[in-house]
Amino acid sequence: MMTDLASTLRARLALAHPVPVAFRRGDFREASGFHRERIEYRGLEGDVIPAFLFMPEHRQALGGVVVFHQHNGEFHFGKSEVAGVVGDRYQAFGPALARRGLAVLAPDAITFEDRRGAVQGVEPGDRDWVQHYNAMAYRLLDGDLLMRKCLDDAQRALSVLLDAAEVDERLVGVAGHSYGGYTALYHAAVDARCRFACVSGAVCSFATRRREDTGITLFETVPGLARQIDTHDVLSAIGPRPTLVVSGTEDKYSRDADQVVAKVAGDFITELRVDRGHALDQERFDAIVEWLVDRVADP
Repeated sequence: MMTDLASTLRARLALAHPVPVAFRRGDFREASGFHRERIEYRGLEGDVIPAFLFMPEHRQALGGVVVFHQHNGEFHFGKSEVAGVVGDRYQAFGPALARRGLAVLAPDAITFEDRRGAVQGVEPGDRDWVQHYNAMAYRLLDGDLLMRKCLDDAQRALSVLLDAAEVDERLVGVAGHSYGGYTALYHAAVDARCRFACVSGAVCSFATRRREDTGITLFETVPGLARQIDTHDVLSAIGPRPTLVVSGTEDKYSRDADQVVAKVAGDFITELRVDRGHALDQERFDAIVEWLVDRVADP
């Protein structure tokens, strides 16, 4: 199933296979138990993709993970929220994982934080939403897709992590919550280099999202996509690689995650379901960190 769906999606999106990516190191900062440096590399369209690389202090990383940041309607927050500098403290996976021995790369998604064009940094801009919408709309005008761009960006992030952190290619994966969860879900499905995946707040069937009038991310706006696949198909494509699915019964973005998981054959999925809403809390944050650490500490 993995090969079939990966091939189907790649063909539908005209998504190229992963390539080596040159990068440039920038600002370096030390913190308690880890250090953080700014990394920049080029995207498919020649655009600059900024990211933060977190590394454990005074030791080789056990493994690595690309953490894709959330959306939350805050286009001025990207990698800096994963760094714990701004935003929700339960999104600060960079420091938490680096202190536990993992290398973490946290890139800005297109139209977020330092990829917003004229406005950069962590202050909101008047045209933030419009830029995000146009990133989809202009590509559709050209016969292109935002998902192709986002997944190509994701593949490049994993290539950079492998090279910059010098981690074992058998011990790298992806993780994300909400918008970052969708990115991790689709990226792991099409890129076999992702040896494990954590998908939080982003597993829900298309039927349930339609019924409850839940917004579809612009990232997923691919004409005819729902005729070809559903969420359980994408999850199935990740197997047999270990996958953590985190969801809330009161979260419209993962309302029927338990039913979606039940449709997936195999035992590669670990499910954490709580009777709460979309935003992460201490229990889910800690569980995600522990699960990711376990993937590299006891592969």
